[in-house]
Amino acid sequence: MTKHERIQAAIARRPVDRVPYAVWCHFPEVDRSTAGLAQATLRFHQRYGSDFLKVTPAAGYAVADWGCVESDTVLPDGHRPCASHAVNAAADWKKIKPLDITTTAYGQHLESIVRVVVDRRADAPVVPTMFSPLSLARKLSGDRLNQDLRERPEAVVAALEAITDTLIRFLTLCLDEEAAGIFYSIQAASRRFHTAGEYARFGEPYDRRILEVTMARARLVIVHAHGDELMFDQLSALPGHAWNWDDRSAGPSLRGGKAKVTGAVIGGANQSATLHDGTPEDVRAEVMDAVDQTDGIGLIVGPGCVLPPGVPDENVTALVRALGGTVGMDL
Repeated sequence: MTKHERIQAAIARRPVDRVPYAVWCHFPEVDRSTAGLAQATLRFHQRYGSDFLKVTPAAGYAVADWGCVESDTVLPDGHRPCASHAVNAAADWKKIKPLDITTTAYGQHLESIVRVVVDRRADAPVVPTMFSPLSLARKLSGDRLNQDLRERPEAVVAALEAITDTLIRFLTLCLDEEAAGIFYSIQAASRRFHTAGEYARFGEPYDRRILEVTMARARLVIVHAHGDELMFDQLSALPGHAWNWDDRSAGPSLRGGKAKVTGAVIGGANQSATLHDGTPEDVRAEVMDAVDQTDGIGLIVGPGCVLPPGVPDENVTALVRALGGTVGMDL
């Protein structure tokens, strides 16, 4: 099977020649450069040969042109938080207008994707990283978001509409450039941040709108359920081809999640406790457990989120080889 065929078989829950896998990470030392990000992403892909290729930009790209300033501090997962927010008062929500993709950080992310897609070394489905509108509203406003959702919902809704419009135009351009789909990160469907009612009103309708537009054209739409205390029933009902979440630490298990979704599940490898801190033997055992939970059908083995910086090469190599994959040139 080609990587494209293997991913499509996993989505359809058909037998595969080997269980597909994917790994991804941030590249904070180069991700503020379009060429640097593309080159680092391709080198990483050439080393581990993932069955899909996720382009992981600097997280601040999604909010920079609305006024957030990214810190220079790199957090343990490899991303930089916002040093200052765009929305610091209720009136600031009015500043959140639809963006011109071609002249913003979204355009730079698109250029990185194009560099990866058009390079013939990208032999796998390529998916850019996108964040959901309600997740971006929190990035834009920080801790004041929940107060504004309660006291000034109409102001936040207008901003959510502008964000959604921007994201749809961005993903349309990505698909025009032959991206296979999107890696859609939802950080807002967690009870740590919102009630089920808040997510149903301010999150789910926008997520569904974006995902439905993408599903009409894409071959690989990944719903990434970020964090813990997940509203998994709501997330599993969204349109998508594959669902990724931190099954080892946040739940549900891969077996439980597979019973709820209609496509593939992505996970099985704990990016911190096992891939970062464990041994190759620990990694192999966890990979085989993931295969056992799912009978190797409808499964893409991967981390629950980005690999932290400093994950030992021998551990990622163990994941790849446990599934019959091939490790390429050194990084």
